[in-house]
Amino acid sequence: MQSLSLRPARSGIGVGVSVWAVGISLRPLQALMVAPSLLFLAMLTAMLLRHENVPFFEIDRVAFGLLVLGVVGRAMVQRQRLFVVERIHWPMLGLTVLALATVIRQPFDSETWSLLASKFIVPFALFYAAGLVFTEERKFRQFEVYALLVLAYLSFTAIAFLSDAHALIFPRFILDESLGFHADRARGPFLQAVANGVSLNILGLVALHAYQRGSVRGRKIAVLLASVPVAILATMTRAVWLSFAGSVIALIFLSKNRTLRRAGLGLALMAGLALAVVLSSHELGGALGDRLEERQPVEFRVAVYAGSWQMFLDRPLMGWGFHQMPAELPRYVSEYKDKVLYPHNTYLELLVEEGMAGLALYLWLMWEMWRLGRGAIPAGEKDGFLDSQFHRIWPVLLAVYWVNAALVVMSYQFVNALLFTMAGMLAAQRRRAEALPR
Repeated sequence: MQSLSLRPARSGIGVGVSVWAVGISLRPLQALMVAPSLLFLAMLTAMLLRHENVPFFEIDRVAFGLLVLGVVGRAMVQRQRLFVVERIHWPMLGLTVLALATVIRQPFDSETWSLLASKFIVPFALFYAAGLVFTEERKFRQFEVYALLVLAYLSFTAIAFLSDAHALIFPRFILDESLGFHADRARGPFLQAVANGVSLNILGLVALHAYQRGSVRGRKIAVLLASVPVAILATMTRAVWLSFAGSVIALIFLSKNRTLRRAGLGLALMAGLALAVVLSSHELGGALGDRLEERQPVEFRVAVYAGSWQMFLDRPLMGWGFHQMPAELPRYVSEYKDKVLYPHNTYLELLVEEGMAGLALYLWLMWEMWRLGRGAIPAGEKDGFLDSQFHRIWPVLLAVYWVNAALVVMSYQFVNALLFTMAGMLAAQRRRAEALPR
């Protein structure tokens, strides 16, 4: 009888130990689910500071995996709807399937898979995750503050490079001429001047929005906004200058908000002042003049575009396959003897590699992205981050991306992640507005 009476106690102890062990094992997952917005911003930081040519344990991929795990786990616990299918998801799915259909038939190549993730998989996943994570004004505010901090960092780094204060630049691999491109320009942690310029331009528009709605006041925001034109000039990249000038003109002449128009005029005046200071310097003025008069990049693009068009005519329907263009293009460009050539045009690359179907899907995706700015705003969010003024700025943000995409291939992971994160916020806001009773 005594032995029988002890069995339930032992069984209870065993169950208690098992529950304790399961609870301990789930603590890391619980930690990931506590603050998904902060985890999201940490992942963006990993993408900002980790370049693919810099070995650092692929921290950006680790952060992305942790984010997916935390967001999915939190959605399941809170019984959020995980699978939402809208019109914008179809071109995303189509582009991913087209690219995967080529990649899975090839021998494994880490560069190809990395590009696939940077162009399609990661941005589309973040579009979806942003709608689950950023659901209230407190989290939108966290994103806004993060955007301002990143803008301050990128502007400071670009100006430090322009003024030859290299000791202030962090991380140090930015100064390594053997990594990336454009070592003579302010390229930031992207190691590419265009990616730096596009990020500065987009984040600068977010900062203008923060200034317009009064979420940030005082000298700090004034100094930050004044630094953006100087940082843009430091990139020494004509495509970046063109898109920045276009966004400023749009703010001055197309915006109905008086504060934004005044800010646009201020940016234009600051850009003119920065240009005058640079031209007054013999060394910087000479570098700027050489950059404006440089014809080799234009001639190179003309030759590459002509060869790319011939590639398209050879396979117009389904294209050559994802990431096949760099190795094949030299056979169509006789003027240059490089073994690898890049098209320097996102739309042309899609047309050549994925055919007319790929370009059509991409244009459809961009159309749906533009339509997000016309979505309804819930009554409780009319004075928040995603207010009506942000909806008006959204086409300008997209135009910055589109203009630069016509002159480079948009394979910059942080730039794509930043744009699709904000797009995901707008898509989720539209769903919340549609769910409200009329």
